[in-house]
Amino acid sequence: MSRLQHVGYFFSRGFGPQGWGRPDWAWGWDWRRPDLYQQAVRELEQAGVDLVVAEDAVSLGNPETLDLRVRSAYGGPKHDPLLLAPYLFAATSRIGLVPTVNAGITPPYLAARQAATLQHLSGGRFGLNVVTDTGSARHVGGAPPLDHDAAYDRADEWTGLVRDLWRSWEDGALADDGRYADGSRIRARRHEGRYFDVTGPLNAAPFDDGRAGEPLVVSPGGSPRGLAFAGAHSDVQLAYAPLDVASIRSYRARVHQAAREAGRRPEDVRVLFWVKAEVVASREEAERVVAASLDPSDTDLLAVAGHWSSDLETDLTAHDLDAPLPPDAFGQHVSRGTLKGFFAGVGDPGATPLREVLLRRSRKGLVAKREGLVGTAEEVADLVEELGEEADNDGVLLSGDLHPVTLHRLLDELVPALRRRGVLRRELGDGGLRANLFDF
Repeated sequence: MSRLQHVGYFFSRGFGPQGWGRPDWAWGWDWRRPDLYQQAVRELEQAGVDLVVAEDAVSLGNPETLDLRVRSAYGGPKHDPLLLAPYLFAATSRIGLVPTVNAGITPPYLAARQAATLQHLSGGRFGLNVVTDTGSARHVGGAPPLDHDAAYDRADEWTGLVRDLWRSWEDGALADDGRYADGSRIRARRHEGRYFDVTGPLNAAPFDDGRAGEPLVVSPGGSPRGLAFAGAHSDVQLAYAPLDVASIRSYRARVHQAAREAGRRPEDVRVLFWVKAEVVASREEAERVVAASLDPSDTDLLAVAGHWSSDLETDLTAHDLDAPLPPDAFGQHVSRGTLKGFFAGVGDPGATPLREVLLRRSRKGLVAKREGLVGTAEEVADLVEELGEEADNDGVLLSGDLHPVTLHRLLDELVPALRRRGVLRRELGDGGLRANLFDF
């Protein structure tokens, strides 16, 4: 039997129109109602998935990309995944739920109180996916946008403050001696930092098992600054890297080193790598899918450009396909990880025509040849098993809509294939999200 790995699911479209633009839409699920997501998350729990991380973007972007973001309902509309969480907790009993929370616009006291509430309501199954998007600050009267590294500096302070607020109630604060609580054991100190000035204590109840009962902190971000943040704060790091043994080992080593530098143990951080697999019925079908992707039309390339325009908040469709993008095409607030993904495999972005970049992003490859992620369930399971056995990987993060059709297409044969190998657990424990993620 192979070593067990953790499996997460990234709700990549966010709380928006699931299935739009695909035949799935004809199933008639109303994305604005909880039923669709409750059905999907029950099936993920049945599959043994540890946690669902819900993407979010509170902004429709800038005027130049607004139409691109709503035309295909990719960047909007979106509702708040934090408010979806209670409905999903009510439909399940063991799976963890991790909505995205923007450290650039959410006051730390509010975030700490909301997270503590949901951690109690869910029996310890809640987490925060902390992101540093700064462009959204204009919608809430916040400070001007920060550059990439300064946004992480603020997130450092924000996360430390949130955790400090959770710890306002010291051990023994709940008295159980005729008094509900002992006020002398509740810390009321004031935080005066570079970005935040907050007075405690938090008025949410303490966690029954203290720090071990706190909500998980999850983070994306593969830049040096993003990895430093993960090393200092994150229980789970959402990682993007080439899916080969050497790359996985190298990436994990950087996360572990960042944890050591922050005074933590490497085993305090679980690293889950994105595996955006396209599972098909046969090798012949996989070869047809790959072949069809190798010679895209200009219309196909513009569709790819539209997708990336939404993620990068930059209208790529307005640029000449046969010229490189200008040096000032992207603002300072654009995610460095997203830029890295967009230009992956490109030698010199400043000298490479946009057409070539888009061709690289549109091309697919066979997972059996380790050239891409199109393959049968058995072939995808082979890859995941290999990463665990040879790269000592913690686990993988599958990705897609939170829609039953999407899940069945991906998981119907993949779950049995992973379980036959001993890679995927058969059931989750009942001790909460932290216990499930750190029980092996």
